[in-house]
Amino acid sequence: MTSVARIGRAGRRAVGALGARQTYKNLLYLFLAIPLGFLYYFTFGFGVLLGLLLTLVLVGVAILFVALLGARIAAGLERRLANALLGLDLERYGDVADAPGARSRLRAYVDAPSTWRAVGFLSMKTLVSVVALLGVIALAWIAELLLAPLRYPTDAEFGELNGEPLVWTIETVPEAALAGVLGAVLLVVFVHVANAIAYVCGRMSAALLGEPVTTH
Repeated sequence: MTSVARIGRAGRRAVGALGARQTYKNLLYLFLAIPLGFLYYFTFGFGVLLGLLLTLVLVGVAILFVALLGARIAAGLERRLANALLGLDLERYGDVADAPGARSRLRAYVDAPSTWRAVGFLSMKTLVSVVALLGVIALAWIAELLLAPLRYPTDAEFGELNGEPLVWTIETVPEAALAGVLGAVLLVVFVHVANAIAYVCGRMSAALLGEPVTTH
């Protein structure tokens, strides 16, 4: 295979991600991670903090237990999202022992490794939500460049540096064309980075949210 053919094949593979259905499932998963991650952070984090502060009182233990149950419920939601959007096929762990009586049943939930895996996953999902939020900001900048050929003359704004706005004033046809090409290249890069992050999220889900479905 010649170098030109190899370059062409690599280019088609790079651009091909834009037309892949899984790419848009990955993007949806990451966008949903923004509200969900912050929701987990504030609700679960607040519950744990409040429970620890009140551990000397019986109500503190109850709050901590409710937080752990909430983590298991959230993990179930995340498992369904991972199955639907990340191409996984997971089922919940069967590590909660059957125990007679409410007290024994509650202890079984606390003793189950899946409960603490859920806590670990939700903690990491908060970091994913921050990364996804930065991705939305980057996508907005890319959109500014892609739309420049249709809107020039225009000012493409890219945030601030040392209190000064970063602005690219696009006034001419060559500048607009350059902005459009740069936006297209950055869009391809963005899609591949998003797919890589979604892959990592899939590995996290497979490790912490459930077991692969077994067929008999």
